[in-house]
Amino acid sequence: MTKHPISPVFDEYSNVLILGSFPSVKSREEGFFYGHPQNRFWKVVAAVYGQETPGDIEEKRKFLLTNHIAVWDVIQSCDIVGSSDSSIKNVTANDLNVILKKADIRQIYVNGKKAAQLYQRYIYPQIKREAVCLPSTSPANAAWHAERLIEVWKCIREEG
Repeated sequence: MTKHPISPVFDEYSNVLILGSFPSVKSREEGFFYGHPQNRFWKVVAAVYGQETPGDIEEKRKFLLTNHIAVWDVIQSCDIVGSSDSSIKNVTANDLNVILKKADIRQIYVNGKKAAQLYQRYIYPQIKREAVCLPSTSPANAAWHAERLIEVWKCIREEG
């Protein structure tokens, strides 16, 4: 059983929540979201907001809070082989009320189909809020080039 080692990033001004499935091995090692250098999350969201791609963890945290973005994952603990979403079993979901009770989240987004599937199964029955599925920023999602991802991900800014 692998436990989620990263606390959610949010404050009372956050109005968009972006959920991944579960942190990759690299993210768990780094201790922050989307830590794999090939994951396009930081490049995409920075482009959406017309800002420089944040570098270190402190810059990433500041970027999120400045732009009123909350980030967390659907899963609190699970059995997983490496970083493979397809291997996820024995899921315990995170309690999104930690964020939803403190921040005025207008829209919840999930980063990729696996996160959407897990959200529908484990989170939606508890909170009854729909989530918008955005194409994954993972390097495994090679069908989506950066420009296309940025275009679709622009909806997160429209909520903010």
